[in-house]
Amino acid sequence: MSERSSTGFLTVEELRVEAAAGRIDTVLLAIADMQGRLQGKRLSARFFLDEVLHHGSEGCNYLLAVDVDMTTVEGYAMSSWERGYGDFVMKPDLSTLRRVPWQEGTAMVMADLAWESGEDVAPSPRQILRRQLARLAERGLAAYVGTELEFIVYENSYEDAWKRAYHDMSPANLYNVDYSLLGTARVEPLLRRIRRDMAGAGLYVESAKGECNLGQHEIAFRYDEALRTCDNHSIYKNGAKEIAAQEGKSITFMAKPNQREGNSCHIHISLRGLDGEPVMAGDGEHGLSPMGASFVAGQLACLRELTLLYAPNINSYKRYVPGSFAPTAIKWGVDNRTCALRLVGHGHSLRVENRVPGGDVNPYLAVSALIAAGLYGIDHELPLEDAFAGNAYASGAETVPHTLRDALALFEGSKLARDTFGEDVVEHYANNARIELAAFDAAVTDWELFRGFERM
Repeated sequence: MSERSSTGFLTVEELRVEAAAGRIDTVLLAIADMQGRLQGKRLSARFFLDEVLHHGSEGCNYLLAVDVDMTTVEGYAMSSWERGYGDFVMKPDLSTLRRVPWQEGTAMVMADLAWESGEDVAPSPRQILRRQLARLAERGLAAYVGTELEFIVYENSYEDAWKRAYHDMSPANLYNVDYSLLGTARVEPLLRRIRRDMAGAGLYVESAKGECNLGQHEIAFRYDEALRTCDNHSIYKNGAKEIAAQEGKSITFMAKPNQREGNSCHIHISLRGLDGEPVMAGDGEHGLSPMGASFVAGQLACLRELTLLYAPNINSYKRYVPGSFAPTAIKWGVDNRTCALRLVGHGHSLRVENRVPGGDVNPYLAVSALIAAGLYGIDHELPLEDAFAGNAYASGAETVPHTLRDALALFEGSKLARDTFGEDVVEHYANNARIELAAFDAAVTDWELFRGFERM
């Protein structure tokens, strides 16, 4: 077997052989939607090889114009009742073709989105990231990224959790198992299956560890080229939920599912030249090059106005609590977990970690924002303020927006966002935030019922 095949990836010819032998009969054609979820079609392997491989497949363009419940909503320029809810084309990216070990006889391929005219669907998350990567390439640069997703495991199935209205659920661990080998052993059968199946799908698994919340864990994967990391992130998140369901359990990546520590998704990013050599490392303070310093300075300068792309949901903002390991202060520090930005590593491994995103983040949008902010700093040769030492929660520094409504206002008013991503993209994701806010504002919550049913 080729190296790609042995690590879970497939060439088209290998897929033909597997399909002819009856070992693969289904190909998942997947896109990433606005929430970073996988949507698409289950195709017969024969039909994929005969037709979709060459021509792509069609999908309703409402896939980028609905809320999380898949409800058709108003306000999107690209898709509406008035426009007839037509199709866009899902074009398979064959470099992503891989096995899906947790589904029998199945392979998967990620798709890019285009209109029938051949023009990219601009608000598509994968296309947004491709444009930012092209901006880097114009400068002879490439981005390498790692994402660290935390999740909570429950003994309840997803169906049972739904019927319970997500109350009185049983976390897989009943105490803090952060770094505990004894505590994490209770969940190891599930975690090991996830790790093995992800490796079989071409992901490079590094490790698993317990976290602070009850039943909370993290599986870490090797950093990679930015687009591949974001694809892997979405495939892993979807696959881990499917595997948990097969085991009669459920896991959540929700940013703040309860009053304890939330689920983070720290994103590490570094830049290299097209020859593979790191460009952020140098002889400057803390091992940074001038370009590296300006890249970090750009993150600081743009963080507030791009927070919507790091924290896309109402619940995202519940994480930002002092002393919770989720950041509040927009400061940077060397290996300082109280700051929004943490510089770690040295030399080839030097990178900046953005600690703002939660487990609900769309990785394509967040990495696009990191690149846009870094290029802003580089292009304007922004000077980097001194690293913060100490407790950034008590620094008095400017903070991450407190609510989705605050982040929306900053994003809509951002000249950087409009110049970098385009008016259509900004309006598309601003509309998504407005819809979420309107839905939440109209909802009657448990908090209101307990507060006011009898006593008001």
